[in-house]
Amino acid sequence: MAGKRKENEAGSSNDLRADVLRVLGVLKVATADQIQRLSLPHLTYRHTLKPTAAKRKEARTASHRAAVNDLRRHGLVVDGGRTRGGEETRLLTKDGLAAAAIELDREMEEMGGMPKSAGRFGASHSMTVNETVIALIRPKPNLNKVMREPAEAVAAARAAVGAPDGIGTLASYATEVALPVKGTWKNPAIGSVRADLVLTAPETGVPLLFIEVDNCTEEAALIAAKFDKYLRFFLRKEKDTDGFEKAMWRTRWSAPAPDEYERVHPPVLLVFHEVGQRSAKNQMARVADLTRHHWQGRWHPEAGYHSYDRCIPIVATTLEELREHGPAGPAFWRFGRDHRQSLLEAIGNPRRDAYLARRCQAAREEERRREEQAAVEREARRPVCADCGQKFTDARWEAIGYGRSWRERESHPYLCEDCQARAVAAEARAEADERERQEQERLRQEAEEQAAAQKAGGWLSCFRP
Repeated sequence: MAGKRKENEAGSSNDLRADVLRVLGVLKVATADQIQRLSLPHLTYRHTLKPTAAKRKEARTASHRAAVNDLRRHGLVVDGGRTRGGEETRLLTKDGLAAAAIELDREMEEMGGMPKSAGRFGASHSMTVNETVIALIRPKPNLNKVMREPAEAVAAARAAVGAPDGIGTLASYATEVALPVKGTWKNPAIGSVRADLVLTAPETGVPLLFIEVDNCTEEAALIAAKFDKYLRFFLRKEKDTDGFEKAMWRTRWSAPAPDEYERVHPPVLLVFHEVGQRSAKNQMARVADLTRHHWQGRWHPEAGYHSYDRCIPIVATTLEELREHGPAGPAFWRFGRDHRQSLLEAIGNPRRDAYLARRCQAAREEERRREEQAAVEREARRPVCADCGQKFTDARWEAIGYGRSWRERESHPYLCEDCQARAVAAEARAEADERERQEQERLRQEAEEQAAAQKAGGWLSCFRP
């Protein structure tokens, strides 16, 4: 025990250190509070009797801070400075990133890069990215671990568990992912774009979603310019391992294949956090206007939906709305639409889906009608027994089919099975009777011939000497 304590002087467990590695492996830079909320959310509802918010945070994050300190002693984590709120941040070292890749079961090429200026200038952008992940996942506490807490804390934990689910788990996200317009995944060329977040959660209906975060400090024109790079990346093609050329992004991520009518690019979500001088609402409107050529679809009045062939679905929200409503709530504005929707509705095309569903239903109904009409016409052609007047069964109809050879044809094609059986039996009896008659006739003739022979023999005996 003493040896283990010497190795991990802060006394953290293996599970807690793994928590830290996984969270930092995805987020790259994070506070102990964010690590705790993502990995052990039930701790948020403990230590509620502490006198101040600071002491409550200190108590609930103590275990993960100890784990961070142990990892730092092993050279896997370094200090990353402080946020503008005064919280300490932590970063992974190169060895720490490799250890995190093992915990996340990812290749090093999948781990993404470190955010620019991580740990400096308060890491405000990285903190907003982290809060976006937490708001999307909406980690739910384990109620069994808070049942001894005060009633108010238990009620808050129950409310969190009963709230709509988020999307994905920590492993569903990746940060600072390079999207090379030239070069390779590992060495993207200058001019490539870096996605703040990439979400892959096909089990929730989101096979692939790129996420950009802005603290309302960046010019709308600079944000809009990123979509030119996104388009260049989406249009880039590369040979896959099967030897066929396909969109480069499809060689890394899975997504439904394009259908016959639309080849829509993967969606991009913009999350604005109004901490800068600009208005989030104005930022959305300005970016929407500058990127119209990327997202504007074509209206089909006869079908009642927009098609987005070769368009980029761009969706926007604010961190505040995302926290309040979650991915399942009406927090997302799809550029070009006039109302807020859930994330799945916003990145999708519900009107087109409804139209296609109606068309498929109509096609099924038409097929059913044709099958019924064909059945009626076939029934009208069904043969009738020439003897009893009963309709032929399907098996009998098949048995007398004209596709058979003459040797295989039925003996009574105009009779049903029962009448055929009776006719065959009657013919068999008639044949037997005929054979018996012929046999009797033969025997009679033989008897007559024998009698005649005997009579002739008796008459000739009178003239013998």
